[in-house]
Amino acid sequence: MDSLHTPALIEAARFAMRFSSTPRGARLARRLVSHRLDEWGYSYDSRANETMTLVCAELAANAVRHGHVPGRDFEVRLTRSATALRVEVSDTRTERAPRQAPPTAPSDDAESGRGLLIVARLAARWGMSPRPAAPGKTIWAELDLSEAHTQPAPG
Repeated sequence: MDSLHTPALIEAARFAMRFSSTPRGARLARRLVSHRLDEWGYSYDSRANETMTLVCAELAANAVRHGHVPGRDFEVRLTRSATALRVEVSDTRTERAPRQAPPTAPSDDAESGRGLLIVARLAARWGMSPRPAAPGKTIWAELDLSEAHTQPAPG
């Protein structure tokens, strides 16, 4: 762990934005999360940036594909604490919630169904919670900062 990212020097940081519930909105969410992480000191080629960008991409794609309600956006929140990075993606579709059980791999010839499996493998923790004071759900994932500095980047 380098001196820039020692827990004593990290202060909490937050980023939140709404995006259109379209593939273009999901792509923009992924790019802005990567950009914000770079601004926070996690370079584009760092494990933390690459991992959280991939996790955000999967969650945003799921929000567009499974959580889309016409005329409603999805929201991405990125937070940094002294010990973890957390991404949350909220959509307004309540009835299409993922199972709380660990995801299972789809058949080899399936064209989809790997998003949450990827998230579960990359994140230290992930889960779902109902949105407070609004319809829908929030899917979240966390990356421990201690792991982000000791593991190789994905892919």
